[in-house]
Amino acid sequence: MSYRKRLIIALDVSSQEDAINIVDTLKEHVDIFKVGFELFASSGFSVIEQIHKRNKKVFLDLKFHDIPNTVSRAAASVTRLGVYMFNLHTSGGLEMMTKARESAYETAQRLNIMPPKIIGVTVLTSLSNQILKDELSITHGVKTHVKTLSGLAKKAGLDGVVASAQEISLIKKSCGSDFLVVTPGIRPSWSPPDDQKRTATPKDAIKEGADYIVMGRGILRHDDPIKAVELVSIEMLSV
Repeated sequence: MSYRKRLIIALDVSSQEDAINIVDTLKEHVDIFKVGFELFASSGFSVIEQIHKRNKKVFLDLKFHDIPNTVSRAAASVTRLGVYMFNLHTSGGLEMMTKARESAYETAQRLNIMPPKIIGVTVLTSLSNQILKDELSITHGVKTHVKTLSGLAKKAGLDGVVASAQEISLIKKSCGSDFLVVTPGIRPSWSPPDDQKRTATPKDAIKEGADYIVMGRGILRHDDPIKAVELVSIEMLSV
């Protein structure tokens, strides 16, 4: 898979105008753009439609986490939008994930469209072993928790999980090489640290086996975002 099919640009901005400006700037170099809470709260479905009009794919990053029937209906709704990928929290449990997958696939079949890839969120990259223990009363470490939740996602029939680069090899070994891993927290060498604890470079993530990497600020804050994408692609291709 070429780098442009594996690199996801996070549109972590607050307005549709800013988001579409980014898409227009990078659309010749990137295929997938992530729409998260901040952008969706301000722009709703409209920004997804605008990205689709430019023949680009959308990773809808809303991290669904609710009772099974509610998430099932949400899965059907975003499938009708034609998103390429969406995610939900694996901690919502097996029934929630299974119903979401069934709803998405049934909706896609009825509309004769490709079903979206459904990705389970394991442990947020802003969390550490200490936070799991002290704040969430989870006594085992991040890696053990990620392995457990990834296994649950696979059992539910999800396409893969979101996890940091530090857990990729563990997930691939436990769930199989065809089980997708989407890796956020990717930081090139020129990017300053932020609120994410478990980060990696593009090269390291691809080397570990990431199927997709998600990057936002590291590229968008560069003086020349196109040049930044080119530099990242060189890192990805050097593995």
